[in-house]
Amino acid sequence: MPLESGDKDHAYQRFSRSEWAGLRAAVPLPLSEMELDRLRGINESISLEEVKTIYLPLSRLLNLYVHAKQHRGDVLERFLGRKPSLGPYIISVAGSVAVGKSTTARILQALLQRWPEHPQVELVTTDGFLYPLKDLKQRNLLGRKGFPESYDMRLLLDFVRRVKSGEMAEAPIYSHLSYDRINGATQKIHCPDILILEGLNVLQSSIDYPHWRQRPFVSDFVDFSIYVDADEALLKQWYVERFLRFRDGSFRDPNSYFHHYAQLTASEAEKTACKIWDEINGPNLRDNVAPTRERADLILSKGDAHRIEQIQLRG
Repeated sequence: MPLESGDKDHAYQRFSRSEWAGLRAAVPLPLSEMELDRLRGINESISLEEVKTIYLPLSRLLNLYVHAKQHRGDVLERFLGRKPSLGPYIISVAGSVAVGKSTTARILQALLQRWPEHPQVELVTTDGFLYPLKDLKQRNLLGRKGFPESYDMRLLLDFVRRVKSGEMAEAPIYSHLSYDRINGATQKIHCPDILILEGLNVLQSSIDYPHWRQRPFVSDFVDFSIYVDADEALLKQWYVERFLRFRDGSFRDPNSYFHHYAQLTASEAEKTACKIWDEINGPNLRDNVAPTRERADLILSKGDAHRIEQIQLRG
């Protein structure tokens, strides 16, 4: 039986790792250690045991949801005498910078596309919908990159609407090396079985954009939403550790937007990373990202070493 929920999380059923693992129901592990290594983030050490315990039960749950929606949609379309809808099942993955939501999304994609009912699973990150650097500079938003106002929400909404309608849609591709969209490069999406949409703000709604109150939002098109959670102290620690890894890696590339950080000493780099967190990522987390947590259908709460310690499923 799941753990009892407290008043704050009364809408959720809470599960320990062992309780959640018991819901796997003999779903086989389709990933090898080599495949998992390609899916891990730069500062994460997710194991095959974590995949078995957390992600296989989740892939089973999502497979059941997708199957139920496909069947329900077929029944309704048959009743109404219409052709079946071509729109995909959309899953959103939200959470803070450095929480590991990209790795979560990649693992889910790898697992879900192994199910025969939905072999085509696309993954799109909302980073590509950030305004280009030149626009952010013109709008005086460079220091608020990642905040809601730094995204071209109309472009993102149009993309999701097209995908949901079964139309061809294109998502801009983002380069973490240049810290900008790649000019003219897009990811073409057409009638996938499942679309995984990963980003900081994919759970936001009209509450967060009062001036857009009459418009639909990305969250309105999402069928199942996931929030990857952790204490802010851990998030800051992971961000600093990742920054130091980048300093010794991609920042050394002369083409990197952050190449100047490669010259910092370890102490200087740590101070710089802490400053960026305290001035940008931390406030964005507290003001914009964390408040959307309770809108998720599923909350994955992490402890040390990115290990998921508790799962909360909306009842």
